[in-house]
Amino acid sequence: MNSTIPPVRRLSLVAALVALLALVLGPAAAQAQPAPPNPVEGRTFTIATDITFAPFELQDASGEFVGIDMDLIRAIAEDQGFSVDIRPLGFDAALQAVQAGQADGVIAGMTITPAREAVFDFSEPYFESGVQMAVLENSSITSYEDLAGQQVAVKNGTEGADFAESIKGQYGFTTRYFADSASMYDEVRTGNSVAVFDDYPVLQYGITQGNGLKTVTEKEAPSNYGFAVNKGANADLLAAFDTGLANLRSSGQYDEILNTYIGAGAEETDNSIPGLIKSEYRELLKGLWLTVVLTVISIVIALILGAIFGLFRVSTKAWLRAIGATYVAIFRGTPLLVQAFFIYFGIPAALGFTMTAFTAGIITLSLNAGAYMAEIVRGGILSVDKGQMEASRSLGISYLTSMRKVVMPQAIRTMIPSYINQFVITLKDTSILSVIGLAELTQSGRIIIARNFQSFNMWLIIAVMYFVIIMALTMLSNRLEKRINK
Repeated sequence: MNSTIPPVRRLSLVAALVALLALVLGPAAAQAQPAPPNPVEGRTFTIATDITFAPFELQDASGEFVGIDMDLIRAIAEDQGFSVDIRPLGFDAALQAVQAGQADGVIAGMTITPAREAVFDFSEPYFESGVQMAVLENSSITSYEDLAGQQVAVKNGTEGADFAESIKGQYGFTTRYFADSASMYDEVRTGNSVAVFDDYPVLQYGITQGNGLKTVTEKEAPSNYGFAVNKGANADLLAAFDTGLANLRSSGQYDEILNTYIGAGAEETDNSIPGLIKSEYRELLKGLWLTVVLTVISIVIALILGAIFGLFRVSTKAWLRAIGATYVAIFRGTPLLVQAFFIYFGIPAALGFTMTAFTAGIITLSLNAGAYMAEIVRGGILSVDKGQMEASRSLGISYLTSMRKVVMPQAIRTMIPSYINQFVITLKDTSILSVIGLAELTQSGRIIIARNFQSFNMWLIIAVMYFVIIMALTMLSNRLEKRINK
C-alpha cells in the first residue's frame, strides 16, 4: 500500500501550517517590526518668537528666554528628538522671518485666525486664551460704555487689537497701536490712553509683576494659540509638534509648564535703580558690547565705502559721478528701518538664501553710514583750494597721484571731526536694528522691561550708558580737532 501523501493534500497541509503560525505569532511579529523613522530626529529647527509677551515669551535674569511657549517648544523638541534654535525677533518680524524662510516656524502666542491660515499652516491649538480689558487701579472705568470718547491701547497683530477694532464703533472709542505689552501699559500709566485690551494671561502676569493695572471685564472671545510654519512647508515639523504636544498633555508635563507661569505670585525683586543695575548689569553689558561691535565694524567698512564713492562723486568721469550719486541718493533717501527690513527679509526671500541678523545689521549700517561718509569725503575734497590740484597737475603729476599726495592729506584734516560725528550717529542707529532681533543695548532694555515693567528706571539707566559713551567720543573728537588745528 502506497502511503505517500498526494501533492494536492501536501500543499493544503503546508498552507494550514502557515496560517496557524501566522495566527499564533502575528502579534509578536507585528511588535518586532521596526518603528517608522522619525523624519525630524536629530535635526535643528530655527524657531522665531516674540520677545515681550510674558508669560509666553520673556527673558529671565540669567538671560535665558523662558515662558510657556519657550518651555513648551523645548519640551516637545526633547520628546521628538530634534533641537531648536530660538530667535527672539518680535512678533511682526517673527512672522516675516518665517515667510522669508529665515525661520522654520513661529511660536509667539499666535492666535489662529482664517486670515493667518491662508498664509501659515497651524498645529493643533496648544492654549485657549481670551481678551480682557484692564485700566489703572484707581480708574473709575468699569465697562465698555465708559470708553466713549476715550483712547485705548492695543498691540500690533493681537487678538486684543482685533477685538478692540470690532467694538470701537459701537462704544465710541479710538485705538492706538504699540509693538509690545510693556509699551501699552506705559501708555495707560501716563494717562494718554484709559485702557488696554490684551490676552488675559498676559494681563494677569503683568498685574502680578506690578504694572499698576486691574482687569474690569470678563474674558471675551476665547481664541486658540497655535504653532505655525509657512504655508506648505515643514510638514514634518508641524506633525512632530502635534505628536509631542499630545505626549506632554498625557504625561502631565503640559500642565506643569502652565502652572509655572500662570497664577504664580510676583517675585520679590528690588526694582530701584541700584537694584536693577545689580540684577541686570550682565544683560546690559552684553547689549552694550554688541552695540560697540556693530558700530566699530560698520564704521570701518563705511570708511572704505565712503572713500570709494566720495572719490567717485568728484571724479572727472561722468559715469563714476553717476554711480556715486546714485549710491548716496538711495541710502540717504530711504529710512534706515526700511533698509534693515529689506536687507534682512526682502533680499534673502527674493534670492532664496538665509542671512544672520548680525550680518544683515552690519550690511545695513555700513551701507547707510558709507553714504554719509561719501558726502564727508566729497565735502573735504571740495574744501581744498582748486589751485592745489592745478599746481600739482602743472608739474606733470598725474590726477590720482595729485589726489593722493596733495589734496587728500589736506582734506582729511577737515574730515576727521565729521568722521567722529558719524561714528556717534551710527552708534545711536544700532538701536534701530532691534527690529530684526539683534539684542543690542536698546533691545536689551526692552527685553528687561517686558519682564519687570520698570520702564522709567530702565530707560534712565540705558540713557546714561549711551550718554557716557557718546560724551567720551565727543571729547575724543574735540581733542583731535584741537591737535589738527595747532
